[in-house]
Amino acid sequence: MTCPDHGWPSLRVERIVMFLQRIVITRRLLARAGIALSVLLALPPLAAGGWFLWLRGQQPQISGEVALTGLDAKAEVLRDRNGVPHIFAAAPRDAYRALGYVHAQDRLWQMETMRRLGAGRLAELVGVRYGDFALKSDRLMRTLGLYRAAEAMSAGLSPEAREAFDAYAEGVNSYLDGHREALPIEFQLLSHHPEPWRPADSLVWGKLMALQLSGNYRDELLRARLLKRLTPQQVEDLFPADPPGTPVTLAAELRDLDVGEGVRRTLAALPDLGPDTASNEWALTGARTSTGKPIIANDPHLGLEAPILWYLARIVTPDFTIAGATVPGVPLHVLGHNGKVAWGFTTTHSDTQDIFVEKIDPQDPSRYVTPDGAKPFVSRSETIHVKGQADETFTVRETRHGPVVSGLEAGDAPPEGHVLALAFPGLASDDRSPEALYRLNHADDAEAVRNAVRLHVAPQQNIVYADRAGEVGIISPGRVPIRRKGDGRVPVPGWTGEYDWSGFLPSYTLPQAVNPPSGQFVNANNAIVGRDYPYRLATDWPDASRAKRIVEMLGDRRHSVDDVARQQMDIISLPARDFLPELLKYPLPKGIATDAAALLRSWDGAMARDRPEPLIFEAWLRELSRAVFADELGPDFASYWELRPQTLRHVFNTAPRWCDDVTTPETETCADIVAKALTTALEDLSKRHGGNPARWRWGDEHRAALSHRILGKLPILGSLTDLSIETDGGFFTVNRGSTRLRDSAAPFAHVHGAGYRGVYDLADLDNSRFTIATGQSGNPLSSHWGDLVSIWRDGGSLRLSGDRGTLIAAGAEVLTLTPRNTGTQQK
Repeated sequence: MTCPDHGWPSLRVERIVMFLQRIVITRRLLARAGIALSVLLALPPLAAGGWFLWLRGQQPQISGEVALTGLDAKAEVLRDRNGVPHIFAAAPRDAYRALGYVHAQDRLWQMETMRRLGAGRLAELVGVRYGDFALKSDRLMRTLGLYRAAEAMSAGLSPEAREAFDAYAEGVNSYLDGHREALPIEFQLLSHHPEPWRPADSLVWGKLMALQLSGNYRDELLRARLLKRLTPQQVEDLFPADPPGTPVTLAAELRDLDVGEGVRRTLAALPDLGPDTASNEWALTGARTSTGKPIIANDPHLGLEAPILWYLARIVTPDFTIAGATVPGVPLHVLGHNGKVAWGFTTTHSDTQDIFVEKIDPQDPSRYVTPDGAKPFVSRSETIHVKGQADETFTVRETRHGPVVSGLEAGDAPPEGHVLALAFPGLASDDRSPEALYRLNHADDAEAVRNAVRLHVAPQQNIVYADRAGEVGIISPGRVPIRRKGDGRVPVPGWTGEYDWSGFLPSYTLPQAVNPPSGQFVNANNAIVGRDYPYRLATDWPDASRAKRIVEMLGDRRHSVDDVARQQMDIISLPARDFLPELLKYPLPKGIATDAAALLRSWDGAMARDRPEPLIFEAWLRELSRAVFADELGPDFASYWELRPQTLRHVFNTAPRWCDDVTTPETETCADIVAKALTTALEDLSKRHGGNPARWRWGDEHRAALSHRILGKLPILGSLTDLSIETDGGFFTVNRGSTRLRDSAAPFAHVHGAGYRGVYDLADLDNSRFTIATGQSGNPLSSHWGDLVSIWRDGGSLRLSGDRGTLIAAGAEVLTLTPRNTGTQQK
C-alpha cells in the first residue's frame, strides 16, 4: 500500500497495517485474542502511538476550499458543533452534489458495504473467513436480482429526480478522485479501493429496505415447518390471529408433500437480514397542541450498530429547504421536513410476499408446470467472486411468480420435483418508490404529499404528514396483492393458478384519512385498519402495546413539542404492568423467588436501567417461553423464541395444554411451569449478578449494541471503537429497547431500537428536534464518532436551523465548494 507522507515512516505504518490485516482475516487469531493483544502490546510504543496519531490526522477536510467537478456555482458546507452539515447552494442540483461529497467524507465505508450488500458482492470484499454470511447474502441478492432491478428503476425516474441521483454520484466521485486524506481504516485493513459511484448504487438501498421491512416470507416458511409437527389449532395458538379462531392449514394440494423439511432447509440457507422492524409515529392536529399547529413525532426502529444507519443533514437553496435524516449513499431525505410539510414513516407489516411451491415438469427439468402447461424457467448465470478462494458460479431461475429461492446451498431442497419461488412487489423493475420520495421531499402542501407517495411501491408504509396550513393526514401507500385464494400465511401451490395474485389494491382503497375528529393519528406497527376494512392487508399484526401506551399518554389534552419529545422516551411496559399481576397469582417457591416477587409486586412497569425488576421480568418471560413451547416445537423453537406475553396469556387462559412438558411422564400444570421458569431465571441471574435480586440492574445487561461490524471484532480496536451504553426501555416500550432472547451470550442486549428520533413543529419548523444514536462520522478516531450517544440515550435533541451568519457565530466550520474548471461549459 502507499502511505501519504505525514511525517511518519511509511514502512513502519505498512507493517502495522499488515499485522492488523492478518488479525481481520484470520479466524484463528481472533479466537486467540489474548495472544494477538500481547503481540500488539509488544510493539514499540513509538510505532503504535505514531500509527494512531497518523490515523487520527487522516480526517476529511471541513474548512477551506475544494473544487468539485460538475458544480454549477459556489456552494458552502457549514458543519455545526455536532458535525451536522448545513449545505447552502444556489440550486438543488449543486446541493445534491455537496451532499454526496459530505456523505463520502463521513460515511464512505457504510456506503461501500451498503451497495455491495445490494449488488451481492460482499464475499468479494471479505471472503468467508468471518463465516458464510457474506456468501449466503450474495447468493440471495443475486437470486432476487436487487441490483438489476435498481438499474432498471433509473429508467422510471423523472428528469428532475434523475438529476438528483446523477448529481449526488458526481459529488461522491469528486471525493473519491480528490481526497487528500487516507481512506477510512476499513479500506486499509482490507486493502480495498472503492469503485466510482453510480446512481444504481443509491437506488439499491430502497430495494434492500423493501426486503428487510417485508419479511413475511420467513413467517410463511416457519408456519409450514410447524404445520408438519403441530395441528392447525396448535399453530393458531402460537400466532393468535385477529380475529381469533381463523384456522391455519396448508393447501390440500401440499398435504402429502414433505414441505416442512424442504422449507426448513430453505430457511436455514437464507441470511438473517436483521431483527424485526418497528417504528412509532403520531401526529396531532392544531386542536391538540399548545401552538395551534400540528406536531409530528417519528422514530423508526432498526438494528443498532456503529455508526448508526442515519445521518443528519440540512439543505438550503433559494427555493428549496430540507432538514432531517438521510442515509449515506442516498441523495434524498428519508425523514424530516422541507419547511412546508413534515412527515414520518412506520412499517405497515402488511403481507406482500408469498412463497409458491412450483412443480417441475417431470419430462423436462428446465420447465415447470403452470395452469397453461409447462413453461421454461427464465434462467441466467451469476458468478460471485470470493476473496481468497475460487469464484462461485450458479444458475438463477425464475418462474411466473418470481425468483426460485430454494436450492441456494447444497442440501437446501424443497420436496423432490418442486422448487420454492418468491412473489414480492419489491422486486419489480417498474418500482417508482425513489420518485415518490423525491416528490415527497419537494412537496409544497398536504395534497402534494398524497400525490407523491401514491407512486410508492414497496415496502408498504404508514405515512403521517402535516403542512403549515394545519392539515394532518395518514396514508399507507404500496402494492398490496389481491389473492384469488388463501390468506398468505403459508406456502401455496403454484401450478394450479388458484392462489395466484390477480392484481394489487387500487391506491384509493388503501388506508388513508385526514384531519381526524380525535385530533390525532397514532401508529406503532399495530393494525392500521379495523375488522370492517373490506380488503386483506394482513392476517397477523404486531403487538399493540406501544400504540396503546401512546394513546394513553396523549389522552384528550393539548401537548407541546417538549411534551411529545418526552413521550418518545417513555419506558412503561404495558405487558409488564398488565400481565405481571396474572403471573404473581401463581404459588411461587420460598427463598430468592419470594424476594424477587416482592420487588415485582411494587413495580410500576418502568423499564429503568438502574432497577432490578426489568431484568427479573424479562428473564422470567424468556424462561416461560422456553418452558411452554420448546418441548412441542423442538428444533423449530429457536426461530419462534421471542417475548410473547400475548401468546402466553392466551395459553394460560384458554389453552393450558401447552403447559404440559411432553418430554416427561408427568402432567405439568401452568402453575408448575410458572414457578419452574422463575426459579430457572433467578438461578441464571444469580450466577452473573450475585444472590441479592435487589442489587441487580437492568442496565448491567441491557446495553445498546453500538459496535462496529468489523472493527468490533478486533482486539484493542474493538474496545476502543465500542460505543455501547446502558439504556432504558424494553421490547414493548415506546422508547424501544428490543433484545434477542435466543442469543445465549447476551439475551438482554439492546440490539434494536430508535436509531433516529424526530419531532416536527409545524408552528415553527426551525424548532423541530432531531437526534441519532451515535455520531455523524463513521471514522472511530473522529470527535464526531460517538458524541451523540449520551444525548440520544438520555432524550436530548438537536435543532437543524440557522442562517449562515448564525451558524458561523456559533462556531461552524465552513468548507467552500467551487466549480472545477474542466475546460467545458457546465450545463
